[in-house]
Amino acid sequence: MKKFNKIVSLLLALVMVLSLAACGTKTTTEPVASTAGAAPDADTVTYVDPYADLRGDHDEVSQAIYDDVLGEFYDYYMEAMDETDLSKHYALMAIAEAKMLEAGIFFPTTSKGGNYAMYRKAPYSNTNVLWGSDTYRYHKAIVTTEPLSTEDYNALKDAWNGMVGTGEYEQYAKDYLTGKGYELKDTFNFYFDADPNTWDVLATSNAADTEILVNTFDGLAEYDMENQLKPALAESWEVSDDGLTYTFHIRQGQVWVDNQGRKVADVTADDWVAGMQHCLDAKAGLEYLLGGGMANIVGVDAYVNGETTDFTTVGVKAVDDYTLEYTLTDPTSYFLTMLGYGTFAPMSRTYYESMGGQFGADYDSAADSYKYGKGPDSIAYNGPFLVTSFTSNNSIVFEANATYWDKANNNVNHMVFPYTDGSDPLKPYDDFFNGVVDTLGLTNERVTIAKEKGTYDKYAVVSPTDATSYCGFFNVNRTAFANYNDASVGVTTKDETAIERTNAAMLNNNFRLALATAIDRGAYNEQSVGADLKYNSLINSYTPGDFVNLPEDATVDINGTATTFPAGTMYGAVLQAQLDADGCSIKAWNGTSSAGYDGWYNPDASATYLAAAIDELAAVGIEVSAENPIYIEMPVRTDNQVTMNMKQAVKKSVETVTGGAIIVTLVEYATRDAYLDATYWYGSGDEANFDMNDGSGWGPDFGDPQTYLATMLPQYAGYMTKSLGLF
Repeated sequence: MKKFNKIVSLLLALVMVLSLAACGTKTTTEPVASTAGAAPDADTVTYVDPYADLRGDHDEVSQAIYDDVLGEFYDYYMEAMDETDLSKHYALMAIAEAKMLEAGIFFPTTSKGGNYAMYRKAPYSNTNVLWGSDTYRYHKAIVTTEPLSTEDYNALKDAWNGMVGTGEYEQYAKDYLTGKGYELKDTFNFYFDADPNTWDVLATSNAADTEILVNTFDGLAEYDMENQLKPALAESWEVSDDGLTYTFHIRQGQVWVDNQGRKVADVTADDWVAGMQHCLDAKAGLEYLLGGGMANIVGVDAYVNGETTDFTTVGVKAVDDYTLEYTLTDPTSYFLTMLGYGTFAPMSRTYYESMGGQFGADYDSAADSYKYGKGPDSIAYNGPFLVTSFTSNNSIVFEANATYWDKANNNVNHMVFPYTDGSDPLKPYDDFFNGVVDTLGLTNERVTIAKEKGTYDKYAVVSPTDATSYCGFFNVNRTAFANYNDASVGVTTKDETAIERTNAAMLNNNFRLALATAIDRGAYNEQSVGADLKYNSLINSYTPGDFVNLPEDATVDINGTATTFPAGTMYGAVLQAQLDADGCSIKAWNGTSSAGYDGWYNPDASATYLAAAIDELAAVGIEVSAENPIYIEMPVRTDNQVTMNMKQAVKKSVETVTGGAIIVTLVEYATRDAYLDATYWYGSGDEANFDMNDGSGWGPDFGDPQTYLATMLPQYAGYMTKSLGLF
């Protein structure tokens, strides 16, 4: 990863570098005093944008701001990436994350799950492994015709905990349910809330696409319902003694079909070669997963960066029709955990070319002749399901693929995904009990109706949480003040002066931390899941604190002190050790968990951070007070009362804690699509139309903390930096 040298703007006046720091990090705004000899304040200093000389070049200003805001994180991250000892690598990753949290660029909100729910699907009957996309594969799901009782659902959860790794849970669950009088069915119905932007799983980085498409293809291996990695289209594999060569033996006799079930090609080892080249050509945002520091596949970085156009230099090849080989630059302990993600999906070369697809310099998805991935009828299938019908914003219908290699062991053969935009909070309740969907999340309104109808005590359970990290992001480089694709939508209410003041404040570390610690995240989450569960799904770090632990003792430097963490130490414990050493108020690890409590909301700490920020901003010519507040714009959907209430909770909390020195302005969007254009679908940081946004997050792709932290890398390598207005 190339790291640019920090670019320093030359300002035409006296420059005073501020030394007051938050959580051990530095501020980034530089004051320009108009009168020498006096302590500058807002009356004697005119604010000058410290990046004024770079404005106009989005990449250069992004890199300069990144270095100032996240430079310390980046340095520790790169040190962790260079470390070959796995335990020390994990520990250094934790230290890097501490520096990222201290930068105050975002605040974690929730994981998925942790709310009251009702199910017809047996718990854990599709894998709940923490990384990749296999958790959205439903062909093995065990589904009943009637809702599962609270007692039976919890009994199966307990049984699963005692059976992991035995291979016995699937049959046990079926026997348990039929013994209790349930009838099993081979259909599964589940809401979707966004049309796929593309039907090409290798050309997307959006979870909304992948969660649908993962049911249409099979990869080399798949996690089963006990979270064990099992052969799929690779019958077996070997790893060389030096850990650099992975050889997979492809299952013979398998075919690709179209969405009508008609054969279009044989499945061969070359499908994974074609798939990887297409992924690298498409550059949809996840190609970095295959290169140096991630999968470490030879030649990927050179090909992506245009240093070579010869794809044969990339370390993936078909040794013969049924032998696939990957060559790595470095031993990569987590390589096999990456196989469940879309970047390792196969693709039929001949079918792709028949749809106008080309490779290398000839790749052009905008060409009139390019039809691949435009709809469910323009991709080839080798997985458990075919998409036989799709109506935009209405429904997706899946039918079993008669040629699927493991069809005889499917538990589900038909799926219907009805569309929801979330605008009617009570319709899902009726849909669940009418059999339209087989899972139901219970919002406050739905809990109320369930209690009124007598179904709450009988069927409600607490859904499991996962490793998804939803976050609220702060835009430190806002340049968009209307939606990128429609300048009449999402138009800012701020004038130029207010915009300048907000941008200056967002560059200040203490200000960002004051804002982050002023948000009562429990009150925010309560609007969705109710008072009883408001802390249940709250997270306090980006990488879950129990995501990995140290296999062996590891000694790392914590602020100049060599500190040894014994084998078995959780990632979160190292993270918290660095936060504590830096005097940061954030409690990302409480000794046993990084979730289930609010370790960020801290009015006293917010007041301390805000006081420091007020002094620092006054020194650069920005007054911050209740009489002259900073306005923070946050998008909100007006067609969804739950999310309206959540944003109102943020507004109330921030304005109360900061005494009105920070005002949260809710920018209203009448439709879900317009809201997502501002908060999710935008392609780069200069299109991010918000000051603060809680509309995105990240789920892990493989079993190493870098799967989270790499999303914050510079120069377009990090997928989430665009949420900060960068790159």
